[in-house]
Amino acid sequence: MDPSTLIFLLFVLVLSIFLGVELISKVPATLHTPLMSGSNAISGITLVGAILSAGTPNNNISTLLGTLAVAFATINVIGGYLVTDRMLAMFKKKTPGAKK
Repeated sequence: MDPSTLIFLLFVLVLSIFLGVELISKVPATLHTPLMSGSNAISGITLVGAILSAGTPNNNISTLLGTLAVAFATINVIGGYLVTDRMLAMFKKKTPGAKK
């Protein structure tokens, strides 16, 4: 890989980390549920890419990393939806006499 390309990719990574920290720290607590739903959609896209990467033939390292990415993206998507469902359940109206 060309050193200038590596430096550019490192710059993009560092810039995205700073941007992500700044954006997430400014989100009020009432918007965390919609933000998590959006993150789950992005993780779903990541899952598709991971499946494509895991299915590449003749490249063991790509298959291994793709399989790990599929596992982690699946955990992220399922966990995100469970947390989102639980948070949305807090906003439902409670009926009198209903058990928790």
